[in-house]
Amino acid sequence: MSLQSFTDYLLLEKNYSQLTLKAYIKDIKDFSGFIASEFESNSITNVNYQQIRSWIVHLVDTGISNRSINRKVSSLNTYYKFLLKIEDIEVNPLTKHKALKTSKKIQVPFSEEEIKTVLQELNFDTDFEGLRNRLIIELFYATGIRRIELVQLKLVDVDITNKNLKVLGKRNKERFIPLLPSVVDTLKSYINVRNELNGIQDESHLFLTKKGVKIYETLVYRIINDYFSIASTKVKRSPHILRHSFATHLLNQGANLNAVKELLGHSSLAATQVYTHNSIAELKNVYAKAHPRSKK
Repeated sequence: MSLQSFTDYLLLEKNYSQLTLKAYIKDIKDFSGFIASEFESNSITNVNYQQIRSWIVHLVDTGISNRSINRKVSSLNTYYKFLLKIEDIEVNPLTKHKALKTSKKIQVPFSEEEIKTVLQELNFDTDFEGLRNRLIIELFYATGIRRIELVQLKLVDVDITNKNLKVLGKRNKERFIPLLPSVVDTLKSYINVRNELNGIQDESHLFLTKKGVKIYETLVYRIINDYFSIASTKVKRSPHILRHSFATHLLNQGANLNAVKELLGHSSLAATQVYTHNSIAELKNVYAKAHPRSKK
């Protein structure tokens, strides 16, 4: 069976993004190339687990992280589940596979003071790029959206009158996020200078480069890293850390976990719970306020 049916399945039924789709297909093609090279087989539908295990060992030997290997095997597992579903195979060779152990990476959020320093003490130019960069930082911290979600924002997604933002998340799931008055003010200022750009090519997109084309992910990362390198000594200074900060600060202030889940666009609470690892000081503070005997 060609990969086209599987591609259509991921795209149309599972609503996977083009980026995820490309990663899945690449993983499967890589495995197919390994099987052809090592076992002289042109088909991966008739492989056994030992052959897959050989591929995993090969990946380990190349120095790829266990996390990356697990992702590649997950792509392959999704493919075999699909083949099982359409009855192209009778048994999934990965049924009893156990993922490789990975160390949990602790994402350290920016402190409220670090974010305050960036937004209140650093000088943003009042030209197009200065207003755009400030708005990007404000939106990340005020909404918790993902980097790709910010890049894909359209002008029509911004409702200044009702102060909310429509975000298209994973698997094309829409969610609406309220906007703070300060963010709305920055939005208005940015849109005014944006509309004065000459030769706008991607008219529908909210965030543009000064050449009038849609902003791209590496530029967004660079903007966040550049500004926060001044205010923070943390090793990782990325849009995801701002998303992490958004969720952590909300939870620290007593926000409901389910509400934060909806704001982040998570499909399950498990994904949101990674942000509940508050500092010991914060836990002590909550404990002191909440425990019946702490006041005695």
